[in-house]
Amino acid sequence: MAQKSLFGTDGVRGRANVDLTADLAMGLARAAGDGRGGLAVIGRDTRRSGQMLAAAVHAGFNAAGLDTVDLGIVPVGAVAFHTREMNAAFGVMVSASHNPADDNGIKFFGPDGAKLGDDREAAIEARLHHGAPWAEVSGDDVGIQVPDDDGLADYLGHLAAQSDFRLNGINVVLDCAHGASFLAAPALFGDLGASVEAINVEPTGMNINDGCGAVSPGMLAERAEGRIGLAFDGDADRCIAVDEDGMVCNGDVIMAILARHLRSRGELPGDRVVATVMSNLGFRLAMRKMGVDLVETPVGDRYVLEEMRRTGAGLGGEQSGHVLFQDRSTGDGLLTGMRLLEVVAATGAPLKELRRVMVEYPQVLRNIHVRVKDRLAEADAIWQTVAQMEKRLGDQGRVLVRASGTEPLVRVMVEATESHEAAAIADDIVMVVHRELGGVLEGGG
Repeated sequence: MAQKSLFGTDGVRGRANVDLTADLAMGLARAAGDGRGGLAVIGRDTRRSGQMLAAAVHAGFNAAGLDTVDLGIVPVGAVAFHTREMNAAFGVMVSASHNPADDNGIKFFGPDGAKLGDDREAAIEARLHHGAPWAEVSGDDVGIQVPDDDGLADYLGHLAAQSDFRLNGINVVLDCAHGASFLAAPALFGDLGASVEAINVEPTGMNINDGCGAVSPGMLAERAEGRIGLAFDGDADRCIAVDEDGMVCNGDVIMAILARHLRSRGELPGDRVVATVMSNLGFRLAMRKMGVDLVETPVGDRYVLEEMRRTGAGLGGEQSGHVLFQDRSTGDGLLTGMRLLEVVAATGAPLKELRRVMVEYPQVLRNIHVRVKDRLAEADAIWQTVAQMEKRLGDQGRVLVRASGTEPLVRVMVEATESHEAAAIADDIVMVVHRELGGVLEGGG
C-alpha cells in the first residue's frame, strides 16, 4: 500500500492557509475525483477559513467533472447522511473538529457515509503527488455547484424520526462550541420536547472550541446547575455529557450506559461493543461484569467502524465522545446525545444514577510535542521504560504510549488505582520520551 503523509487518523489537517492551503484543498478534491464522475456533497463548520477551503474543494471536484452539493454550515452527521441519501461518490466535511480556530481540515467520506479507508486515502494522496495530466474535462462535462438550502432541516428531520422516546420533562443545556451544531442542536432537542438552553452559539469564525464544547466540558459543568448538559465539538461528531451534579460523562461512560440499556432490551447484537485502546480500565471491567464482549481497536472512529462491521457489533466508540451505532457510518454527536437522553426518558433515572454503571480508574494523559514522531516505534529506551511500569502496575493499571495521528505529538496515558501513582508513572515516561525524541510537554487531555 502507498504511504500517506498528508492524511492522519481524521483526514488532512493543518494551519489554514499555511499548511492547508486553498491550492492543496483543490488538489485533493481533484485527485479524489479524477476520472470518476458522479456527485460530491460538501459541508463545513464555522471557521473563518472554512468558506475559502470549501470553495476550493468545490472547484477541485468541478474541475474533475463532478457536480457538487453545498450544504453550508452543518454538523458532520449531515454530510454523512446526505452522502448516503444522494448516493454521492464523495462527501467532504471541511473542519478541524476539536482543533483551534486557526486550524482546518478536510475529511472525505465514501458513498456509504463512512470515512475513506487507509487504502483510498493513500490512493488520493498518490494521485495528487503524481499531478498532471488529469482526465480531460471541458464544456458541459465541467461540474457545477448546487446549494441545498433544506439540507440541515432534512437531516434533523431524519434524526428526529429515529427517536424512540419524547424528551418531555428533561432539562438540558447544550454547549455548541460556537461550531457546526449552533443551529442544529437547539432545533433538534427542542423539537423532541426537551427544555433547552443553548450556550456558545455565537460563532465569529475565530471562537470555535475556545474554552468551550466537548474539549472543555468544565464550562458546561458550571452552567448546568442541576440539569443534564451535552457538549459538542467543532464539527459535532463528538458528544460529552455532564450529569445533574456537574460530573463529566465522557464517551466511555456514555457507551457503558447505552450498552447496558440496549442489552436489557435485547438490542445489542452479539452482546458486543467495540472501543479503542484509550478506553478506561473501568469501562473494560464494566463490560466484563455485564457479560459484554469488548473488542479493541487503534484510536480513530474509522477503525471502530471497521471492526463493528467485521464483528457485527451494534455499538462502538471512543472515550473522546465519538459513538457509533449499528445503523450509522460515522460519529454523530447529536445522535449520541439523543440516544443518551432517551435512556433517561425510558428509565426515569437521572443521569447521575445511570453513570454508576462504571467506575472510572484515575487516568493521566500527557502530550509531548516531538521533533519526529515517527521515531517512536524504534525508541527502545521508551519501550523498556513502558515495560518496567507495566510490571509495576500488574493488573491494577495500564500504560499506553502512541503517536498522534493528526499532530506532531506523542501521547502518554497511564491508569492506576490511585491518581498520584498514575501521575508519577506518566511523568517518568514523559522524561524518557523528551530525552529520546525531544520536544515540549503540553497539558494533559
